[in-house]
Amino acid sequence: MHVTVDVVGGDEHDCVVDDDATYADLIRAVGFHPQEASILVDGSPVPGDGAVDAERVALLRLIKGGSA
Repeated sequence: MHVTVDVVGGDEHDCVVDDDATYADLIRAVGFHPQEASILVDGSPVPGDGAVDAERVALLRLIKGGSA
């Protein structure tokens, strides 16, 4: 399945995931850990263990950078 991932405040990624992929798998495919990002479909968060069923999603990073 082809999915376009728009990283909020960042780049857009075109990903190919298995038909049984979860949103956590999609987060990993973009290079993030599921604990540091959430997927939004039509502006609403979806569970990481949910099956990917959208062709376009937004990825919102929950953790960025560190303390100085």
